[in-house]
Amino acid sequence: MGQRILIVKLAASGDVLRTTPLLSGLKRAHPQSHITWVVDKEAYPLLKNIPLIDRLLPFDFSSLLPLELETFDLIIGLEKEPRGAALVSKFRGKKKKGFGLGPEGNVRPLNRATEYAYLLGLSDELKFFRNKKTYPELIFEIADLDYQQDEYFFGLWPEDITFAENFAKRIGLKKGEGVVGLNTGAGEVFANKAWTVAGYIQLISQLKKESPTRLLLLGGPKEKERNAKILRKAKGAITDSGCENTLGQFAALVNLCDVVVTGDTTALHIAIALKKKVVAIFGPTCAQEIELYGRGEKMITSLPCAPCYRRSCEVAPNCMQAIKAEEVMEKIRALLPQSQRKRRA
Repeated sequence: MGQRILIVKLAASGDVLRTTPLLSGLKRAHPQSHITWVVDKEAYPLLKNIPLIDRLLPFDFSSLLPLELETFDLIIGLEKEPRGAALVSKFRGKKKKGFGLGPEGNVRPLNRATEYAYLLGLSDELKFFRNKKTYPELIFEIADLDYQQDEYFFGLWPEDITFAENFAKRIGLKKGEGVVGLNTGAGEVFANKAWTVAGYIQLISQLKKESPTRLLLLGGPKEKERNAKILRKAKGAITDSGCENTLGQFAALVNLCDVVVTGDTTALHIAIALKKKVVAIFGPTCAQEIELYGRGEKMITSLPCAPCYRRSCEVAPNCMQAIKAEEVMEKIRALLPQSQRKRRA
């Protein structure tokens, strides 16, 4: 096996996916190694087709119990919350890096290189304004590895690829026809993380005027109501991809797109992993932590109160309402090839 390495990164799905560049750094530093990764069941499908992970375990009792008897050469904990940090402290490792759980039940850094990332969770000034490091840079620093713009890892399963191909045939999508995907949701933990329904409706109208590309509406079960509103207002200008797809099917639909417009959410990281061009819309979260690898544009709200990571907001207009469709359209123009633009009068 060589070096036996354990990664503990459980959630959320987007954060799990943007941790995968670490695999490249580990294999550079430890060519002969066996990597085990513990992850929540919800994010499990995002990692199950990555060959650099030798053993992928869901976070449940039957999977974790045998690990208590193993000894690892290196354990890397990337969770700043108790259950993940507790695993790192509980399991046996010759070296431990990242976050563990102290005897008082508090999450703490286990090595000096993790102290900066730890302070990001304590200081709004540092996290919101002074920090310029992306998330991949931060996790490579935690692991004492050299970051080389390493990309995400993600593999689509054949059955999901077939699902997307059949969907493309059903809607009459021609080979080589440009597709812009609009992902409308962005989670509910932080207030105003998703762009507005009105903004997407106006953007659809603008796109139809300026580009011959096909428009694809993307979302999950939580976007069912808002996507229905968009479809009613769009009046046939955009194709619905459905809100009841599995995570793998959703990723395969994203793979049909040339450009993806999305908030800071799982869809953003799937698009990055699939090397799509991306327009990422930011309100309450930190845009500087997202690595787009030169394939995207960031639309950042102009409100001075952002980022804030607040769970509720009474500001009117809020950070997402302040972002106008024309501003997002300008970012899309920068990404669309000349062949996918209509000649403007």
